[in-house]
Amino acid sequence: MLHLERKSGEFSDRAFRDLPSLLRGDDLLVFNNTRVFPARLFGKRSGSHAQPVSPKNPAAREFLQGQVEVLLTKELGNGEWEALVRPGRKIGVGERLFFGEAHDLEAEVIARSEFGERTLRFQSRNSDFFANLDRLGEVPLPPYVGRAVAPEDCERYQTVFAKDRGSAAAPTAGLHFTPQILEEIRKRGIETAEITLHVGLGTFQPVRHERVEDNKLHAERYEVSADAAEKINCAKAAGRRIVAVGTTTVRTLEFVASQSAGKVTAGSGEAEIFIYPGFQFQVIDALLTNFHLPESTLLMLVCAFAGREKVLRAYEHAVKEGYRFFSYGDCMFVD
Repeated sequence: MLHLERKSGEFSDRAFRDLPSLLRGDDLLVFNNTRVFPARLFGKRSGSHAQPVSPKNPAAREFLQGQVEVLLTKELGNGEWEALVRPGRKIGVGERLFFGEAHDLEAEVIARSEFGERTLRFQSRNSDFFANLDRLGEVPLPPYVGRAVAPEDCERYQTVFAKDRGSAAAPTAGLHFTPQILEEIRKRGIETAEITLHVGLGTFQPVRHERVEDNKLHAERYEVSADAAEKINCAKAAGRRIVAVGTTTVRTLEFVASQSAGKVTAGSGEAEIFIYPGFQFQVIDALLTNFHLPESTLLMLVCAFAGREKVLRAYEHAVKEGYRFFSYGDCMFVD
């Protein structure tokens, strides 16, 4: 774990087990408790006699005639989902997709977006949709992992506080926490709170336009409980630090505050916020986050919080010292 102090720009090499000692006794630590579900499906297109794609070797997967891969990114209700599909160019509106040997799940493509995402309407046979999804789908490990999904990934690719399923990817800053670390934090009397943001395309969306302000992120579903809202507002009123675990927590709280005159209010909806340098933070005082790729919206968020030059200097050090990037990589604590 790299520790970056915002005010001075100084940074130091630490271990994640040092985090409890870097927190203040009156901090409020806020987690995203979303749970990853088996959002990746393999099937075939209508009119095809091809067998479903084998998920055994994702690093070398090739698509034969009629085969298809679907990644569910957001539930829309009434059996409809936003999704990414492969191979994308060939699958048009009106086409039907089938999953499972007995076509236990069937989906019709009902819309196509500007950037190639599809809206799918599902029908489920023999059991409910999620029962079929649990049986036919797989946890969508990031492609750079380069190995087949193993049964243990259903739990390993989750935070220890994951509860409400709905994410296509784990909120990766939370993956560092263990029950032992959480117990140390509680022993120090540090208060915690949980919100939910279901990770979808908005978390990973690339920068597509040269002018930063022309970019717009996909909305992601969130929920803030009355208990979490009360804890956060009380902490802010008392001048205590709000420490966000992950950029998803940042986006949720800052979006809610932007809709409520700076207060965090209980409720649910869709967070649609793009945070880049110049953004005025109203809630967050410290941040735990993984290392993000250049030209990503997530790196822009971190730069907005800590300052572009300070973050880039810290990243140069991280690269030089061999810190690991990506979902299973190392992290940075910014305060």
